[in-house]
Amino acid sequence: MAKKAVKGKAGSGNVFADLGLPNPEQELLKAQLTLQIYRIVTARKLTQAQAGQVLGIKQPHVSALLRNRGGQFSVGRLMEFLTALGHDVTVTVKPARKRVGEMEVVAG
Repeated sequence: MAKKAVKGKAGSGNVFADLGLPNPEQELLKAQLTLQIYRIVTARKLTQAQAGQVLGIKQPHVSALLRNRGGQFSVGRLMEFLTALGHDVTVTVKPARKRVGEMEVVAG
């Protein structure tokens, strides 16, 4: 069986932009914040019901959030979840090196 070469294209670093989705920077930021929430909940070994009590949301919403299906939550709400989980959230605004700025999450 002959091997077939597969052509690929280098990604931009933002899968949401590569897929042509609207607001790709915001979607990437939400995904990064959601990942941090997932890591904290997992590290604490919280059940979804326990996480829901901490976050002030129902268990089905926690389930969706932990599977990165929390698109209904705003960036602000995700930051509130992180503070409810006992983490500080810092937003830094600085001049961009390019014409259009970027958003990122730096976990410490």
